[in-house]
Amino acid sequence: MKPSNRIASITNGGFDGWEIFYKARQMISSGTDVTELSIGEHDIGTDPAILKSMNEAALNGHTGYALVPGIEELRSLVANKTEKKTGIRTTLENVIITPGGQSALFAAHMAVLDQGDTAAYIDPFYATYPTTIRSVGAIERKIITSAENYFQPTFEQLDSATKKTKSLLINSPNNPTGMVYNEATIKSICDVAKKNDLWIISDEVYDTQIWAGKHISPREIENMTERTLVVGSLSKSHAMTGSRLGWLLGPKEVIDKAIDLATNMTYGVPGFIQHAGIFALEQGKKFEEKISWPFNRRRKLALDILNDFPNLEHIPPQGAMYVMLNIRTTGMSGTSFAHKLLDAEKIAVMPGESFGEAASGHVRISLTLADKKFEETFRRICKFASNLSVL
Repeated sequence: MKPSNRIASITNGGFDGWEIFYKARQMISSGTDVTELSIGEHDIGTDPAILKSMNEAALNGHTGYALVPGIEELRSLVANKTEKKTGIRTTLENVIITPGGQSALFAAHMAVLDQGDTAAYIDPFYATYPTTIRSVGAIERKIITSAENYFQPTFEQLDSATKKTKSLLINSPNNPTGMVYNEATIKSICDVAKKNDLWIISDEVYDTQIWAGKHISPREIENMTERTLVVGSLSKSHAMTGSRLGWLLGPKEVIDKAIDLATNMTYGVPGFIQHAGIFALEQGKKFEEKISWPFNRRRKLALDILNDFPNLEHIPPQGAMYVMLNIRTTGMSGTSFAHKLLDAEKIAVMPGESFGEAASGHVRISLTLADKKFEETFRRICKFASNLSVL
């Protein structure tokens, strides 16, 4: 007996982007001391106050089935936060609570795509984007950007790639590049969506991590509210990665159908976790800044260190929790370099090839160590790359 073609085609039987991560974890399991700068995992745990609220909610009985769409108070908080940020009328009927942002991403594509539809996404991309599209039975189409244009897609690229597609997935601030799509890029995305009748699926899980520029959601652009789905999460904004608490936000008729999907797949999110999410959101912007600003400090540390290595090209990240380092002067691919770095220095970073063609010859370095340790480790990475340089 064989698995279905749909599930067998998720990774196309090949590289899924996580090879270095798994290799590093195997080394750690065998007793090797490895410094991980591969995944976007905060170096601090979830705040004790959030954990206390989660524990109290569980002790107070919120351990049974919760409402599948999510607790109304949490949905309302997400809606109000979104309305305040965008100026677009938003109610709890526009929100479904999901087990993390990845679940919301899957639900969004399930909600707007039929079997065999084509779905576009922008390269570089988060590793699960193409596999999510394949998971729902759709056909993927990449829009390859360039470092020369700061990884911002142009109108011409977007237009030519989406004439026969149903949806376009975007991510700003972008993982892995740290780029924040500027006003011109967002306008191009929205103009193309209207011209080619696209759904825009906007992954905004890093919207509290903005170091330069301004985050603009397509949903706030004129005539875009009814064709935009927004993926959100508390994983990055509140260091709640393991709590698996996210949401999908969009037109009521789509959210209603996403609730039908959740009823038959996840059956909601545990109530005690949702109550912790309520507590977290009630802490406001200052709490979000407390979680996010260490990454900006480390970004500045990284940029200062890179001044000492002029042969290592990079684009200063404007948001998120990563630095993309161009290591093409080594003559190696990002994958080969990451393996060599892990073997020689016991430092794990993600190869650019994990994130698409545009990121090849790069590595993504997470800003997820305490400042002093990060500074020391990042300098070691730069020195290692510089010593391998063939130019």
